[in-house]
Amino acid sequence: MLLGAFGALLLAALGLFWMQGRAQVEEAAPPPSPEALEEEQDPDALPTADIADLEGPAPPEASELTREQRRFFRYDRNRDLKITRHEMLSSRTSGFRRLDTDGNNLLTFEEWAISTSDRFAEMDADKNSELTAAEFATSAPAPRRSSSTRCDC
Repeated sequence: MLLGAFGALLLAALGLFWMQGRAQVEEAAPPPSPEALEEEQDPDALPTADIADLEGPAPPEASELTREQRRFFRYDRNRDLKITRHEMLSSRTSGFRRLDTDGNNLLTFEEWAISTSDRFAEMDADKNSELTAAEFATSAPAPRRSSSTRCDC
């Protein structure tokens, strides 16, 4: 223990001498140029430049992303062209939080089944806890419009 305390004191002293040595080097830095001092004295002066013969770079052109690139970038949040597991799962968090009613980040069977139970209750028109074919048909998703039937008139 005594040897450890001695080592800690030795490291602290070494660090102190190192910091003092750096401070002395910075003190011997050359003084700023007179032009820099003149600019600092007039804080209201605006910088000037002769831009008569200069030409800036061309603005970047936006390229149209393919459908697959747009789908990829929905997951690649930081645009490093790699999808991590965390990025892939982050799209599912809002759905999980909606189901996790008590907010403990654990999804119980009851929490998961509540949406199914609510949906069943909406479909069961006569409230007899059984679905007929007609009642079940009310839950069918609406058909999607295909792009070939759209009129570009």
